[in-house]
Amino acid sequence: MIWQNDANEYAIRSLLHCSTPAKILNITGPETISVRWLANWFGEYFNKQPVFSGTESQTALLSNAAESFHLFGYPATPLKTMMQMIAEWIGSDKQTINKPTHFQERHGNY
Repeated sequence: MIWQNDANEYAIRSLLHCSTPAKILNITGPETISVRWLANWFGEYFNKQPVFSGTESQTALLSNAAESFHLFGYPATPLKTMMQMIAEWIGSDKQTINKPTHFQERHGNY
């Protein structure tokens, strides 16, 4: 996960590395976290108990962003800072786009 400003900067800077055939460049944060862990963190922050349905798969879809870190460095905003900023935004009833995350997708159909 990366904060929007980091993602915008990476997207623009990645244009300098376009090639044919296309170069694969994953843009994500350096941490590996689970949706359950993140939901529990937000549950603690908001003093609510998350409700889960179904079970996690034995496999996970992970992105290796090593090449993007090599080209652009680590994201400027650490994960915990981003989580705190998002929680404060939500807690202040600020506008959200209210779109599904599709985190449950296993076949790349987002």
